[in-house]
Amino acid sequence: MHPLTKGFLTYVPGKTGCAEKWIRFCSSCYFLSGKSKSWDESCKARGADLVVINSKDENEFISKLNTERCWIGLTDRDLEGTWKWVDGSSLNLTFWGSGQPDNYDGDEDCVETHFKSPGLWNDIPCKLSRRLICEKE
Repeated sequence: MHPLTKGFLTYVPGKTGCAEKWIRFCSSCYFLSGKSKSWDESCKARGADLVVINSKDENEFISKLNTERCWIGLTDRDLEGTWKWVDGSSLNLTFWGSGQPDNYDGDEDCVETHFKSPGLWNDIPCKLSRRLICEKE
């Protein structure tokens, strides 16, 4: 099998320390699901969580990993306008698309990436279907 190269990402199957179909970046392994699911049908079955984006480089990696809208592990379900990651950490670095987050129709509590342009985020209803980007260390 040939290595997959996307920007600064090089993936050589079996050489990453990650499980099959997972891709290493820094100290984590990432998995892009083939099927679309709701935000709640997340990555737990794979022993992972939806991705927590901690840096500009990680956001750039995620945007190169996928070419369509995907769930990331960010939500404001507990308190509207207070964004938290699935690991409980606060949102410190953002990559919102223009005019986002907007809580359109009052029911947008989960976040997708690849909104209008690679790497930009958008809040949308959690019940919609998107591909999942899972992360585990």
